[in-house]
Amino acid sequence: MQLEISRPGNVRIATQTFGEKRNPSALLVMGAMASMLWWPDDFCQALAEKGLHVVRYDNRDTGLSTKYPPGKPTYAFGDMVDDAVAVLDGHDVGKAHVVGMSMGGMLAQMLALRYPARIASLSTISTSPIGIDTSKLPGMTAAYQAHSATGGDVDWSNRAQVIEFMVEDSRMLASMAHPFDAARLRGFVSRDYDRAGGLASATNHFMLVDGTASESIRDLSAPLLVIHGTADPIFPVEHGRAFASAVPGSRLVEVSGGGHELHREDWPIMIDAIAEHVRTAVEA
Repeated sequence: MQLEISRPGNVRIATQTFGEKRNPSALLVMGAMASMLWWPDDFCQALAEKGLHVVRYDNRDTGLSTKYPPGKPTYAFGDMVDDAVAVLDGHDVGKAHVVGMSMGGMLAQMLALRYPARIASLSTISTSPIGIDTSKLPGMTAAYQAHSATGGDVDWSNRAQVIEFMVEDSRMLASMAHPFDAARLRGFVSRDYDRAGGLASATNHFMLVDGTASESIRDLSAPLLVIHGTADPIFPVEHGRAFASAVPGSRLVEVSGGGHELHREDWPIMIDAIAEHVRTAVEA
């Protein structure tokens, strides 16, 4: 089912669900510049077949949701957290099992800390904990930093340039354990670009103000699952380990050779871990 959620300020959030409404609801929160399509249909369907009611949505400035002029976002991370609550409200979900990836993992943490009554469990993929000292952890790899810097040379109004950059970005983030399928990624990014009408506005995500200074993941009350690839070039696996260590009773699942992505070959590990985490939380 597809549904558009209306928010104050003439903001519209595009959403889609999979599975039966009577099942426990899993809210999927994606990362920077990524529409809900980066939670692939088959991934969502596989979660639904595990007995979940899956809700995914386009963050502001992505997909079919409201967009702002490039370089001029008039919202902050806190607004995106409230968007997630509005998505739950729009689908009549009182309490959800939240799954966040990358920047979406940070939004999911903020959601769990600000609205604990709405969160049944938290699962994160390829992210870093908020509110604890991560300054001594390894940072982004030099290779990815060099690639990321080339984004400043991209003409974000040029479809061909943007698609090639995004394909190369996906290559840089890819698993070390599985082959990279450039043709498939190019087709996917092309569809994502055309659906959104371009990706220039999505770069606004890198300009947002961090609103997590007063929050710490140590205060999390929901059960926590941390999934992290051992070859993640943005948040090296030490971030996942520190995250799990900061929250008593949490579970850490390391994906051997995994990058900063949802590689299809790693789906069974991720999906089984999420489904088990939800099941345990429901039965608690």
